[in-house]
Amino acid sequence: MATLISLKRRIKAAQNVSKTTRAMQMISASRLKKAQEAALSSRPYVEKLTELAQKVTEKTPDSVKHPYMKSVGVSGKTLLIAISPDKGLCGGLLTNLLREFFSYTKDHADSSLVVIGKKLENQVVKLPNETLASFHFGTTLPAFDTVYPMIKLIDEYYLSGKVDSVKVLYTDFNSFFSQTPKVKQLLPITLPEVEEKISESQDSMIYEPSLSEMVPPLLKHYAEMNLYQFLLESYLSEQAARMIAMQNATNNARDIIEALKLEYNKTRQAKITGELLDIIGGRGAAHA
Repeated sequence: MATLISLKRRIKAAQNVSKTTRAMQMISASRLKKAQEAALSSRPYVEKLTELAQKVTEKTPDSVKHPYMKSVGVSGKTLLIAISPDKGLCGGLLTNLLREFFSYTKDHADSSLVVIGKKLENQVVKLPNETLASFHFGTTLPAFDTVYPMIKLIDEYYLSGKVDSVKVLYTDFNSFFSQTPKVKQLLPITLPEVEEKISESQDSMIYEPSLSEMVPPLLKHYAEMNLYQFLLESYLSEQAARMIAMQNATNNARDIIEALKLEYNKTRQAKITGELLDIIGGRGAAHA
């Protein structure tokens, strides 16, 4: 009887786990749709903003280059903005992110850190690096307003020359089954070359206001949008990884339930068979 009771308890526990992981899977699936729409819809805007910034900065004289275009410091230090989830249960995403984070900080021991997300916040105490600030990543779609305090902190350290460059560690969304941690440089801005050649009409374009007035707010918005895109990509990767992880956990729990039920039925049948044999044996002995 004790074995049957134990099996019943294990079956009940596995069923509860299955219900929990199934609920978490559905929540991540609903958040994933919104995150995918936000991240994918902002990509074309960032690409066009990059193209416009490329055309404008090509015409900007070196004498009026914005500080975002060239490093003003000589310290050799880097400011790393590391983005991580606030919650776990997202498969190997967090493991891969931590591996990349520790690998980078090992090679850049003098880097200053700005941490976004509780999972990395718990790890920075183990490092000798200076931690300037930490922010919660949240469990909902990041709002654009969240980049303003980060940009303010970046300006404080980068424009004053305390750091020579600003880099971002985030998780890039490749597909529902693949999310890759990457380190990308945010400042100084290195704009990619535009593949298409600028036509004569574009080359002779007149800008109003002047380029010297247009470039600073344009590049600042460029940095803000890139940082926000990194947040969206990280959030999308988190939801995709958690949905797949919870789906696998649900399937594993169901497999365990089926195996436990089979073992329970076998044990119960063996117990009934044993009791029948005892009854038959007792009757045979009484008649003898």
